[in-house]
Amino acid sequence: MSRSVAIIGSGPSGCYLAQALLKAAPDLRVDLVDRLPVPYGLVRYGVAADHQGTKGVIRQFERLFERQGACFVGNVAVGKDVSLDDLREAYDAVVLAAGLSGDRSLGIPGEELQGVCRAGRLTRALYEHPDAEPLPTLGDRIVIMGNGNVAVDILRLLAKSPDELAGSDLGPGPSAWLAGSGIEEIDIVGRSPAAEAKFDAVMIKELAKLEGVTINVVDAGTSDDPEGARKIAVLEALHGHAAGPRRITFRFGLTPVELVGEGGRVREARFRDAGGRTIALPCNAFITAIGFETEGLLPRGELIGSAADREAGVLAPGLYATGWFRRGPRGTIPDNRADAQLLAARVLADLEAMGTALERPGRAAFPQWAAAVCYDGWKRIDAAETASTPEDRCRVKIVSRETMLELALQREEANR
Repeated sequence: MSRSVAIIGSGPSGCYLAQALLKAAPDLRVDLVDRLPVPYGLVRYGVAADHQGTKGVIRQFERLFERQGACFVGNVAVGKDVSLDDLREAYDAVVLAAGLSGDRSLGIPGEELQGVCRAGRLTRALYEHPDAEPLPTLGDRIVIMGNGNVAVDILRLLAKSPDELAGSDLGPGPSAWLAGSGIEEIDIVGRSPAAEAKFDAVMIKELAKLEGVTINVVDAGTSDDPEGARKIAVLEALHGHAAGPRRITFRFGLTPVELVGEGGRVREARFRDAGGRTIALPCNAFITAIGFETEGLLPRGELIGSAADREAGVLAPGLYATGWFRRGPRGTIPDNRADAQLLAARVLADLEAMGTALERPGRAAFPQWAAAVCYDGWKRIDAAETASTPEDRCRVKIVSRETMLELALQREEANR
């Protein structure tokens, strides 16, 4: 028998960690436990539908299950179907790699108004997460609060024409919703100066390819910092792009202070600039893209262990964290690889230090997991989604959890 490791979450951080562990110790038993019947988390339900190049990382994660021997345990929710304590009792090491699924709040008056949408909830609906809420009604004038990559992703998708979404995996429902949105104007607003914006410059350059928009940048400013100057330069290059009637305006250095409604729906967003002046932007929808926090499982503020241990990913003996769950919503998908390699070295060192201590049973402690979705079950879902796609789409996701489970478990049922 070999040592066993349970990784809670099969998104990029969990997959990169499993890769690193199994590369260094091929005899480990590594199980990736996910509450969804499908793996890959953020790659499937967080990466923009029109960024298929980024989603290509799935191909290397497939090797994790097909060649390295990792096990996918899908449709098992920690805290509902199994407790964290039970996992820690059954496995030699448990790693929290569940990401951050909750949207941060601005904490200003008016956030309860209709038309106020949070980025995580909106993108889950756009990317057809099985637990998503219905897509909202936006109206013709939108304000996006935030200047990170998620905000720019939302901006780009809202601004694209139906033809510009060719090759994506955006489903028929979201595609029809975007095509019928009637959006005329989008303001994208950041608290910080342009030089300190959180977006990657390449994301801004991509906007220059949009065919149906006119783009203006207000008060980009200047910067002596090379990285800040580069961001300002790409914004200035974008300023004046005029290829269509839908208007996009970038604004910086504005702090949100209040959302004002009429008839229960947001009608105006009010900000304060660096000089203390009030800036009012009319809107029918206000989308917040200001970061994420934990939702369930184990709030990050309650994680056990010293601050130094938590920074290293060690929460308690045999309990670890990686990815956004450990460090907060910072960094891109590839950043998780370095994080995972460091944590893998620590986990392996701790396992080695156990010496001859009794090895734990791992998933053998949970016979009920025979009804969980395995990797072969996911591949049946995958095959169904890619079997007969429209000419302009690379995949049509199955939205219903029930339908996914019927596909995933059909062979297991037949073999009983």
